[in-house]
Amino acid sequence: MMDVLTPPTGTQAIDRAARILTHVLEGDTRFTVGALSDAVNLPKSTTSRLVGALERHGLLARDPEDGSLLPGPAIDAYARRARLDPSLPDLAKDLLEGVATVTGETTTLSIPTPRGVEQIAQAEGAYLLGSTNWMGRSVPFHASAVGKAMLAFGAVQLPAGPLEQLTPQTLTIRADLVRDLETTRTRGYGLSIDEIEPGLIAIGAPVRGADRRVIAGIAIAGPTARITPDRHTAIGDLLVRTAGELEARISSHHHEEGAA
Repeated sequence: MMDVLTPPTGTQAIDRAARILTHVLEGDTRFTVGALSDAVNLPKSTTSRLVGALERHGLLARDPEDGSLLPGPAIDAYARRARLDPSLPDLAKDLLEGVATVTGETTTLSIPTPRGVEQIAQAEGAYLLGSTNWMGRSVPFHASAVGKAMLAFGAVQLPAGPLEQLTPQTLTIRADLVRDLETTRTRGYGLSIDEIEPGLIAIGAPVRGADRRVIAGIAIAGPTARITPDRHTAIGDLLVRTAGELEARISSHHHEEGAA
């Protein structure tokens, strides 16, 4: 006869995993797996197995330098959404329209999600060719201009494992991508040329929140035949300036809400 005081194995595993996650999220210091097993009073093998399951679901991650445990990308994404001002699309509306008017290209506002870059606002360009409804679409960070900006400026971490190849030009070799992200940091904006699909170019700049962490990005996208290399710098600089204007609005809005 089963002891009614002993929880079923599945329930016990969930309880232990929740205890591990809580210790990592609420701890004042970082834990290694060994230190965590002592803190939660579980065998190291059990702790390691449960940590592995939490990692696979994006709830925990490991610092590549020392192996200590950190909140995973799913936790980070939830925290970013909690900090995200729901009025952000309204704050950005006329700025997106201004960029679309100056460049003639479709302009978007995006946020990082566990699925990749997701567009939450858009201003239509002046051309039929290259005009796409990006709303609700997700694009991998490593193939997206604004996604590269988010990676380069620390909004998200590049996921482990193989990178999805959308076209032959998509950067899937990590060494090449790391160099591209270094260039992105230097110039202040990301470039994606023929990486989402052949003939499509995007340029994107990061947007910081009131706490100066990157929470979003502004980008334009259009055909490579029209957005030629001689225009890249001017458009990139325009996006960086526009992102700065949006950041000022976010900061002002944040202070106004705090004073209310």
